[in-house]
Amino acid sequence: MTGKGPSWSLSTGWTAVPEGDNHRAKYLYCVIPCGGERRFPAAPAVDGGPVHTVVFQDLACVVSDSPDMRYDCTRANLVAHARVIEQVMREGFPVLPVRFNTVTRKGSADPAEDIRLRLLEGRSPEFHRLLQELGPRVELGLKAFWRDPRAVLEEIASGNKEIRGLRDSLLPLMGRPPAATHFQRARLGEAVKAALDRQRGQEARGVLSRLRPWAWQVRENPVLGDRVVLNAAFLVGREQEAAFDGLVGQLEEELGARMALKYSGPHPPFNFCEVVVAWEG
Repeated sequence: MTGKGPSWSLSTGWTAVPEGDNHRAKYLYCVIPCGGERRFPAAPAVDGGPVHTVVFQDLACVVSDSPDMRYDCTRANLVAHARVIEQVMREGFPVLPVRFNTVTRKGSADPAEDIRLRLLEGRSPEFHRLLQELGPRVELGLKAFWRDPRAVLEEIASGNKEIRGLRDSLLPLMGRPPAATHFQRARLGEAVKAALDRQRGQEARGVLSRLRPWAWQVRENPVLGDRVVLNAAFLVGREQEAAFDGLVGQLEEELGARMALKYSGPHPPFNFCEVVVAWEG
């Protein structure tokens, strides 16, 4: 069975948009239950400084010093943002991920005070509720791929009367220019795509029906490419994680000849929580 690994593996640094003014700001990563100052030296910061906490009572926001600016939405930056959150989780904290590219108010004279009063104090009931819901749970990811998409297409074609008829109607026209058979080929392509989507949905539902009862929440993400059958995230209680692992292992044994499974986690609840900060709101 494919082992669970870290949710990001790309080793790159941050790249930023051109520098803004010289005001110092704070870049925000996540909210955690923590009543004391903490540093996270193992986490790579956005701008080279230490990753640390800004605290209000029993809540803290994990931040790092940053120029007063915004950052490009590149893969490297997204990965670096997620890595900090993952490192905080690895050190034993439940985390509420903050949306990528969240920086304190532009030109703020005291960014830390903004975080304490405008964010942590102002939204304390919301954060406590979310931590109560998400703290005992972890996110696990599962992707399923057809091992041989061509074999699946042949299987679909052989069992679909409409596709067989459209394909057979093209055989006598094989020597003609493409423009002369455009309509027939377009109809065949549409029929194949519709049948493939139905097959994908059927097989995805079969996998989900086995796993959904063990998850508190499930999120199905878009599937990209002909091989991908399922791309889902599961919010699972920590006490259920071992059982969930075992069930994924059973599915891999049962479906291994037809599908490959890519299983990962535990991750922070990226698919189930995103703290959005509107400083003026």
